Amino acid sequence: MKRRVVVTGIGCITPLGNTVESMWEKLREGASGVDRITYFDAARFPTQFAAEVKDYRLADYVDDTERFTDAGRNIRFAIGAATQAIADSGLTEDVRFDPSQFGVYLGAGEGQQDFMQFMELVADCQDEGVVNQEKFTHDFLGRMNPQFEMELEPNMAAAHLASLFNAQGPNLNCLTACAASSQAIGEATEIIRRGDADAMLSGGAHSMIHPFGLTGFNLLTALSERNDSPSTASRPFDLTRDGFVLGEGAGMVILEELEHAKARGAHIYGEIRGYGSSADAFRITDIHPEGRGAISCIRMALDDAEINPEEVDYVNAHGTSTKVNDRIETMAIKGGLGDHAQQVPVSSIKSMMGHLIAAAGSVEAITCLMAIRDGVLPPTINYGTPDPECDLDYIPNEAREMPLRTALSNSFGFGGQNVSLIVSAFAA
Repeated sequence: MKRRVVVTGIGCITPLGNTVESMWEKLREGASGVDRITYFDAARFPTQFAAEVKDYRLADYVDDTERFTDAGRNIRFAIGAATQAIADSGLTEDVRFDPSQFGVYLGAGEGQQDFMQFMELVADCQDEGVVNQEKFTHDFLGRMNPQFEMELEPNMAAAHLASLFNAQGPNLNCLTACAASSQAIGEATEIIRRGDADAMLSGGAHSMIHPFGLTGFNLLTALSERNDSPSTASRPFDLTRDGFVLGEGAGMVILEELEHAKARGAHIYGEIRGYGSSADAFRITDIHPEGRGAISCIRMALDDAEINPEEVDYVNAHGTSTKVNDRIETMAIKGGLGDHAQQVPVSSIKSMMGHLIAAAGSVEAITCLMAIRDGVLPPTINYGTPDPECDLDYIPNEAREMPLRTALSNSFGFGGQNVSLIVSAFAA
């Protein structure tokens, strides 16, 4: 029998708030965290807005901020969210806590490049329109900060968290694009199920709100260009959608084996009942046109949870607000849930906080736990013009009160990586 895995701590840093409760209040209100970019001058970009984290101070979470001088926003956000989750769980305060049985599994993205320094180097090393690679390498080693460059690596957030919280168990990071933190939660669940750890700190952190990130997504024509109205730019499943909105932040959960949590009297938010993971095996950025990977992972999650489609009360959609994703996700929900898809409410919180990329799935899993706790489903805001190809109940514009026990959370990433999680209320 596989061991049961429950959630005993949660924390987040998001464009809608820097605690779970403040974020959840804004989600229930249908508020938008999207506005014009302030981190750099984006006036010449096709997209000039994003969902930035606001009023965040690392000093609120660690005493030795000097240690993280060269760390990027992704790592700083990870520390804030993880500190909240650890404190919420009370895990490390328990005298019976065994650090060798506590691990970290993140779906954290890379840090931001030192853009101005990098581009100045490229310009200085031009030789008749071609970069002199020997000079570039020599000057790069002399001018760039090696500690800053190391902190760019996606594994660094997990390394820092293990050190901060004495997590001596398994330590891993996956970067499967937009599915990363959902995959991390699923894989951390499997680690506990098979007995390789009793508790895991899991989730994700990412920020791509920087010139390289914005350039890349603009070149892919994936971002909304609704510069005249940033707060209404993210409109999942709406006929007039024109792309997604970049967001940033972190979401962290403490996953714990049930008996371990019960033995120390931990508060239990809910249970990770099911996990499905698949690949489209199609194209590097495009979703399979029939949604085969997405359908497969939804069915895998249901099978893993040992529940029927009719037991799913709510779907937290990947819902990016791109033409293709929303249409194919609608198709996938129908394929995965069958006739029940027409009855189950679906919403996308990316309409309010943009797309947190690697961190999106963990924040959305936390949202599902809050929805189960309070019996409130967050809305899909900016929904005004139905799309005939997106014909489900998307909870338009206003939150909906409804008791629920089980939520399906979808995360579908670039490259065709698909993850579905089944999150349920805890039942002894």
